[in-house]
Amino acid sequence: MVRIWAKVMKGDKILKQYVFERTEMMDYSMFFDYVREICETLDIPTPVIIKTHLFNYAKYNVLRFKQDDFVERIDFDKLVLENAFL
Repeated sequence: MVRIWAKVMKGDKILKQYVFERTEMMDYSMFFDYVREICETLDIPTPVIIKTHLFNYAKYNVLRFKQDDFVERIDFDKLVLENAFL
């Protein structure tokens, strides 16, 4: 099962949050689709995802996207994705 807790943060405050859930097993080849759907639900731009992002999420169960990871300007400090099964 896939469960990702997404938090849009400004400073230490959570502006928006969403728990993304799927019944299938985690498939890292689908990770971009997971993030795209999360961002559409939160109504924010989708960040650029590189291989390092996938490795960090798989190893540390958390991923932080900052302004440099987005093509468009964002009005928050970071998007944090956490494995919600921990």
